[in-house]
Amino acid sequence: MGEFVRLEVDGGIGTIRLERPPVNAINGQLQAELGEVAREASDRADVRVVILYGGEKTFCGGADVKEMADRSYVEARAFGTALQNTVSTVAVIPKPVIAAITGYALGGGLELAMAADRRIAGDNVKVGQPEILLGIIPGAGGTQRLARLVGPAKAKDLVFTGRFVKADEALSLGIVDELVAPDEVYNAALKYAQQFANGPAVALANAKAAIDGGLDGDLASGLKLETHLFTALWATEDQTTGMRSFVENGPGKATFEGK
Repeated sequence: MGEFVRLEVDGGIGTIRLERPPVNAINGQLQAELGEVAREASDRADVRVVILYGGEKTFCGGADVKEMADRSYVEARAFGTALQNTVSTVAVIPKPVIAAITGYALGGGLELAMAADRRIAGDNVKVGQPEILLGIIPGAGGTQRLARLVGPAKAKDLVFTGRFVKADEALSLGIVDELVAPDEVYNAALKYAQQFANGPAVALANAKAAIDGGLDGDLASGLKLETHLFTALWATEDQTTGMRSFVENGPGKATFEGK
């Protein structure tokens, strides 16, 4: 485990914890550790679902501006590329990923949250892409994932102004998917994650790949991808177990031990 990022595994649920007080600002070391932990979570068979969590006070305040300020063009490009790659590594974890958001998710912190498949937030959170106020733009996927979540016009408003968005607006825009009391954020994420801890792991991975891959191309390409991933499941224990259980016990009775 790294100094700033660690993976805790319990009952099929892997929690990726950011631990760089006070706001989990992303410096070069945290970025590198996060990439390593995300790859570990992807590879471990005992991790069936992932929670991203920054602790009770804040999710992630974004990139470490003090570290960034004096970087040269070459250094900034290297860090930006590495951070974007790390966030993308989180996004392609072949398992459901839930962001448990407390406090603030700003800049790179919001970009990390948007790499998750579902975002559960405290009803006092503030999110945003304030990079424009620093004379830069989002560089870890913010211009792309935000536009896909809320549409280009709303994404431009948020990126152009750099304003902070409160919880209720974040919910209405679709930036977050669920609001709970601030002290219930992790428990709510855990409750949501538990339904996947013994679920059909390969089918879930294929479902995620089909949806995410389809968004990258046209409808025809997406349909071909869906057909490929759909039929591939006939070579897995997920399909055998699920359909046999359905036939024998009826819907809602399947127990999965697929690989």
